[in-house]
Amino acid sequence: MTDMEKPAHQADPANRARLRWRARRGLLENDIILTRFLDAHETELTDEEVDAFTRLLDLSDNALMDLVLARAEPEGEVDLPHVHALLQRLRLA
Repeated sequence: MTDMEKPAHQADPANRARLRWRARRGLLENDIILTRFLDAHETELTDEEVDAFTRLLDLSDNALMDLVLARAEPEGEVDLPHVHALLQRLRLA
């Protein structure tokens, strides 16, 4: 299935459930922040924001916490404009 054939995040309940499941983290602080963010904003997330969120979820708990608390800025594969924009929203949540 190509990217053009994938259903949009909001249109696919399985994708939404998968994202929420992946947001559950071993570090309680991350778990709380991410779950509250999804509770408040999940229905309005664009596919680009879901991509940014997914890229952040691929990080280790400590690296993710450093980004959310602005102790570090994205580097490498997560140093993308849409990741920076989502981080700003997470930091305000």
